[in-house]
Amino acid sequence: MTKYKLNNTVRSGSEVTLTAFIIGNKDEKHYKLPDPNQNDNMSSESNRNLAAAKTCHVCPHSCEFLQQRERIEASLVKQECDKFGLNELKVDKTSLDRNVCLCEKYNGGCKLCPKPGVPTLSYGLDGKESCLACHGNHYVATNGPYGGGFPSKADSESSSGSGWRRDAARRARACCSTKSLLRRVPILSWLPKYSFRNGISDIIAGITVGLTVIPQAIAYAGVAGLPPQYGLYSSFMACFVYTVFGSVKDSAIGPTAIAAILTRENLHGLGPEFAVLLAFLSGCVELVMGILQLGFLIDFISGPVSVGFTSAAAIIIATTQVKDILGLSFPGGKFLQVWSGMYEHIGETRLWDAVLGISCIVVLLLLRKVKDIKVSPAEGEEGGWARARGAAAQALWFLSTTRNILVVLVCAALAYYFDTQQQAPFVLTGEVKSGLPQLKPPPFSATVGNHTYSFVEMTSTLGSAIFVVPLLSILENIALAKVFSEGKYIDATQEMVALGVCNIASSLVDSMPVSGALSRGAVNHAAGVATTAGGLYTGALVLLSLQYFTPYFFYIPKASLAAVIIAAVVFMMELHVFKPIWRTKKLDIIPAVVTFGACLVTRLELGIVIGIALNLVFLLYASARPAVKVTHAISRDGISHVVATVDRALSFPSAEYVRRALRKAAASAPAAAPLVIDATHVQAADFTAAKGIKSLIEDFHERGQTLIFYNVKPSLAGVLRGVRPREFVHCATRAELDRLLLRAHAHTHATHATPT
Repeated sequence: MTKYKLNNTVRSGSEVTLTAFIIGNKDEKHYKLPDPNQNDNMSSESNRNLAAAKTCHVCPHSCEFLQQRERIEASLVKQECDKFGLNELKVDKTSLDRNVCLCEKYNGGCKLCPKPGVPTLSYGLDGKESCLACHGNHYVATNGPYGGGFPSKADSESSSGSGWRRDAARRARACCSTKSLLRRVPILSWLPKYSFRNGISDIIAGITVGLTVIPQAIAYAGVAGLPPQYGLYSSFMACFVYTVFGSVKDSAIGPTAIAAILTRENLHGLGPEFAVLLAFLSGCVELVMGILQLGFLIDFISGPVSVGFTSAAAIIIATTQVKDILGLSFPGGKFLQVWSGMYEHIGETRLWDAVLGISCIVVLLLLRKVKDIKVSPAEGEEGGWARARGAAAQALWFLSTTRNILVVLVCAALAYYFDTQQQAPFVLTGEVKSGLPQLKPPPFSATVGNHTYSFVEMTSTLGSAIFVVPLLSILENIALAKVFSEGKYIDATQEMVALGVCNIASSLVDSMPVSGALSRGAVNHAAGVATTAGGLYTGALVLLSLQYFTPYFFYIPKASLAAVIIAAVVFMMELHVFKPIWRTKKLDIIPAVVTFGACLVTRLELGIVIGIALNLVFLLYASARPAVKVTHAISRDGISHVVATVDRALSFPSAEYVRRALRKAAASAPAAAPLVIDATHVQAADFTAAKGIKSLIEDFHERGQTLIFYNVKPSLAGVLRGVRPREFVHCATRAELDRLLLRAHAHTHATHATPT
C-alpha cells in the first residue's frame, strides 16, 4: 500500500506529519481530488481552463498534480477541522519519479507543479489573496460533512457565529454521556465487578487504616488548635464520600498534618466554627476548580518550592508538639513564638512527660523498622516452618502498621493505672465529647466572646486560607495518587471534584479541612486494599470509637499524641533533596531556600506565595531575555548574509531586548549584508513585540539593508502583518530564501551603480 506524508511547508522546529493511504477504512473520512473533467467540480473559469489545458492556472507549466491525480488521491483524515493547514503532499518515490507538491503557498504564486521559475514571486505578498490553488475547491469530502478545500475568509466569518454553539452542544453531549458518568462516579465502574476477595481485602485494609487514623485524628486536632473530637469528626464522612467519587484506591481521606497546621495558623484562636467553615469553603473551591479544570494552577508550584514548603511545615508541626513532649503550657503556635516560649519556660518542664514523650518517639521509630526484618520464607520453601515464617512476617508487619494505636493504648493504660493510685505524673487529653455529631449546615455566623461574626467577617478573617488550603490539599492528594499509581493515569480533575465533595460533606458534621494523607495511603497500599470501599470500614471504625470509646480517650497522655505526630512528620522533611537540586540546577536552590525561610519566619501560606512569586520572576526574566544566536552564512549563490536565530516566543518583556540584539547583529554584518531572522523557534508574538518588529523593519528600510524573515509560522505572520509594517519579506523554504537573497543582492548593486 502506498503511503503519503503531508508536511507543513511553513512549519519550523517540530515537524507535523500525517500518514494517509490510498485505501483506508470505511469508517474514516476520505478526501478525493476532484476530476477536472466533471463540470460540477469546476467552480470558476480558471478551473475549466485548467481541466482543458492540463496546466496550472497561475504559472505556465504543465500541471503534474492533474497528470497524477488518480495516483495521489489520499485519505486526509483530520477531525473537526475548518482548514487542513497541512500544505505539502510528498509522494513516495517508489510510485512517482519526483515529489509532487500540492497547494503550496508561495509568495503570490502557485507551486502545483514542482518546476522552477514561477514568474509571480514578489516581496511582501502573502499568497493567500492571490493563489487560487489555496482557496479553490481542490478537496472534496467523499463520506462526511467536512467541506472540501480551504475555506475562504467569508466562509470562516459566516461559520464563526454558530461555531461556539456547535462546540457548546458537543461539550454538553459529552458531559451527559455514559463514559462521562462512569468517569465522574467511579463506583459505577468497579461495583459491578466487585468480588468476595475484594471485599476481604478492603475489610482488612479499612480496619488497619482505622486503627492508624484514630490516634492521628486526635493528635491532628491538637495541631489545629481544636478539641480532640473534631479530629474524629473529620475522619469518617470523607471516607464514605470518597468511596463513591474517588478514583485512587490507596488514598485515605481525612485530617492531615499540613491541613491541620494551616487551619491553626488561620483560626487566630477564634473557635471550631471557623475551621468548619474553612472546610466548606475549601470544598467549594476544590469543586469549582475540578469543574472548570483548573488543575494547571498546581503546575505553578514547582518542585523546589514544594520541597521548601513541606520541610518548613514539618519543622513547624514538630515544634508545636515539643512543648507537649516537655509538659509545658504557654500561648503561641508559630515557629519563633514556640521556641521563645520554651526558652522562657524551660524550667517548668515536667520530668515524667518528657520521659514518656521521648520514649514513645524512640519506640515508634523502632517499630517503624520492624516490618523490614527479613523473616519471610525463601522462594520455593515449603512445609510448616515456611508457614510459621510467613505468619511471623505478617505479625511483624501488623505490629509495625498499628504502632500508633498500640503506643497510645499502652500509654493510656499506664495513665489509668496511675490514676487508680491517686497519682497524675502525665498531662492527659481530658474529656472528649462522646456521641456522633449532628448533621447540619456549616456555620455561616459565629459568636466569640461578646462579638458575633457574620459570614463576610468570617471569610475575611480566614483570608487567603480559603484558596491556599484547597490548593495545597489538592497538591498533597495528587502527589499521594502518583506515588501509588503504578504508572496508571491519574485523573486530576476527578480527584479535585472528589476532594471538593468530601470537604463539603464533611463540613456538615463539624469537620476541619481534609485531604489524602501519605502515611495512611502507604498503610492502605501495604494492607492490599482493592477498591475505595476500604474507606467504608475505616469510617465505621471511627464512628464506633465516637459512640462507645470516647470516655477512655480521657486517659491518653498528651505526650504520647505529640510523639505520634513528631514520629510521623519527621519523614516529611525533604532536606536530602537539596543536594540533587544543587547538582542539577543551582539556581533552583534559591526558591527552595526562600520558601523554606519565609514559611518559618512568617506564615505558611505567605511563605509558599513568596516562593511561587519568586519562581514566576525567574520565568518572566527568562522570557524577557531570549537567546539571540548570530551567525554569518553564505547562500548557494555565494551571497554573504547574517542569520539571527531567536530561541523562543516574542512577548512584551522581550520586545526591546530582541530589537536591540537584532540591531547589533545587523551592525556586525559586513557591507550592509542582508539580515535573515530565523523564526523556527518563535511560536507566537504579542502586540508589543509586533510593534518592535515594525520599528525594526522601518529602521532597515531607511538604512537600505534587507531584512528577511525565514520559517515564519502563519499565526506569527498574521500578528506581524496586523501592525501594517512598511514591508514584510518572509519565506518558508531554503530555495525561496536563496532567491530572495539573490534579488536583494542584485537590488543593492543596482542601487550603488546608479549615479547620484
